[in-house]
Amino acid sequence: MSRILSGTRQRSRLRFDGWIAGLGTSSGTRVVLGHWPRSPFGPFSDVMLERADGERVLMAPTRETADFVSATYVFDTVCVVPVRVSVDGDTWTVTAGSLVLRFTTGRRGLPGLLLCAVPGALARRPAWSAMMDLPARVLLPGVRTRGSAGGGGREWYGPRDLRPLRAVSAVFEGGDLGAMAPVGPPVRFGFGSVPRKPALTQVTTTVELVPGRGHPARALGRPTKKAP
Repeated sequence: MSRILSGTRQRSRLRFDGWIAGLGTSSGTRVVLGHWPRSPFGPFSDVMLERADGERVLMAPTRETADFVSATYVFDTVCVVPVRVSVDGDTWTVTAGSLVLRFTTGRRGLPGLLLCAVPGALARRPAWSAMMDLPARVLLPGVRTRGSAGGGGREWYGPRDLRPLRAVSAVFEGGDLGAMAPVGPPVRFGFGSVPRKPALTQVTTTVELVPGRGHPARALGRPTKKAP
């Protein structure tokens, strides 16, 4: 299994480049997809789902990624299941265990255009994410770009693009989750939620780990793998 961080005094930072999709459904279930073509664990995707009754479920493809994500965020149930994502133009198809999700993205609005104008090297810097935290809170209630990462660590989100979702279909455990709806109430996995309006965000996530706190990170010290 994964190694435990120890034997170093310096905090270590892990970087994940990819996309986060957040959406609500008329059934009350909210879904957050993380799709990471570039990460310290290699390419992978995970799904965080909060049911209408408040149960928080993580679906991750390997024990290693499940351990890492569940140590960074808070869940009531953790499932290791195949998670597959395919993208065909503006349409995304996701399968994760008993979840089948499809959504279609729309054209960028002004926020997306502004984010695309930010140089990639700047958007990846934690200092930039920290500076954007207050504007994000004001413009997108519930959204944070910096906060805690479990085990005393810290985390930063550097958004680089934002597209609205136009259409969603989702089936979970054999039941139709209903029509697309706002993400309300906000999801409670970590220090912040996704935008209330369903959206797909391109983002660089930086996670800073504290040595000796027992946060699993077998990827520490390994080069980042790129998707083929």
